[in-house]
Amino acid sequence: MKVRFIKSAPSIREAIEPNLVEIALLGRSNVGKSSFLNAFLNQKIAKTSSTPGKTQLINFFEVEDEGKKYILVDLPGFGYAKVSKSLKKEWGKNLDEFLKNRFNIKLFIHLRDARHPNLEIDENVDNYLKSFIRPDQQILTVFTKIDKLKQSEISKLKKEFPNALFVSNVKKRGFERVKEKINEILWGNNKMENEK
Repeated sequence: MKVRFIKSAPSIREAIEPNLVEIALLGRSNVGKSSFLNAFLNQKIAKTSSTPGKTQLINFFEVEDEGKKYILVDLPGFGYAKVSKSLKKEWGKNLDEFLKNRFNIKLFIHLRDARHPNLEIDENVDNYLKSFIRPDQQILTVFTKIDKLKQSEISKLKKEFPNALFVSNVKKRGFERVKEKINEILWGNNKMENEK
């Protein structure tokens, strides 16, 4: 897997030209999004911080896996506490515009904390994505921090969320399955899409 950082954009107006399929990575602040990115890409490419809401920009990475390229779009964490209301509103507007209007996003990866699987903010994000998702798009829920759970708790979570995937950023567990799922969604069933 080859990774290239392209740019950080403070708003959708400064986003890169959409010329490859894209994956949008969403997660509330403190879900371990930067750690997930570093473990998934197998290199320290995103800065981790103990301050929630540190990622205020839309970051674009070009990923090449098995000869196929896509753009991974790292979005600002939602639910951040320590930012002004006007800034929070501006971010929200940016994200809303970006997610609804970016035609080449094929997959939304929604990161959720395995220790708090049913937070209202995550349910809201899930419902929000489902409210505008197109037939050619999918949502993939990935639970982080499973190393913090007992095996019985993981089993319970898997029953409750049968279509979700489970990773440990610390132990680098579950990432191969995430990569497989991405390849399946982007290329497996959609190979004919461009020819329709």
